[in-house]
Parts: sequence; structure tokens; C-alpha cells
Amino acid sequence: MVEINILETMLQSGQDNALLRFTIGQAFMRHNKYEQAISHFAIAVELDPNYTAAWKNYGRALEKAGELNQAIKAYTFGLKVAEKNGDRQALKEMRVFMKRIKTTLDNPDNRNK
Repeated sequence: MVEINILETMLQSGQDNALLRFTIGQAFMRHNKYEQAISHFAIAVELDPNYTAAWKNYGRALEKAGELNQAIKAYTFGLKVAEKNGDRQALKEMRVFMKRIKTTLDNPDNRNK
């Protein structure tokens, strides 16, 4: 968690921007701390609504935290941004993630698998 401490020190020193928030979110994801990751990714997309990777990872964090409907919303915005930015790989990944969530929501028996 040293990495997170260093990044949060940068944040506290006034270096708040979308890239830093994204990086902090990624660090929390690596430690399976999804709620903390969600808050940083949310700020990243607020600071830069055209940040495709932040939208994708925001959706992933929400999905990992079990907030499936919120994840779909994040992916929906992310898909629009990815399409606008020409980010084909992110577009492809988010479509797969959304499809998987929708399958889970449509068939509650799959939720615990």
C-alpha cells in the first residue's frame, strides 16, 4: 500500500487531476479495494469526461463491488466516449463486460457462479 500512500500524498499536495485519480483507482483495484477505487474513478471521469480508460475501469470497479446496474451505466457512458475517441479495444472490452453483466442480471442463478 506504499504506492497508494505516495499517490495520496501527491493528491493532498494539490496535484488533483484525472490521471492521478485514475492511477489511484488502479492501485486500489490491485488491492481489491473496490469502494475506494470507485470514488477515485468517479472523480477521474468528472474531471475528464472523455477519459475512456477511466470509464472502463470505473465500470470494472463497480462490477467487482457488485453494483451491477451502476456498472452498466458507467459502461454505457464509456462506450459513447470510446466510440467518439476511436478507442476500439476499450469499446470491445466494455461491450463484453456489459453483456456479461446483463446475462447475470437476466439469469439470477448465474450470480453466484
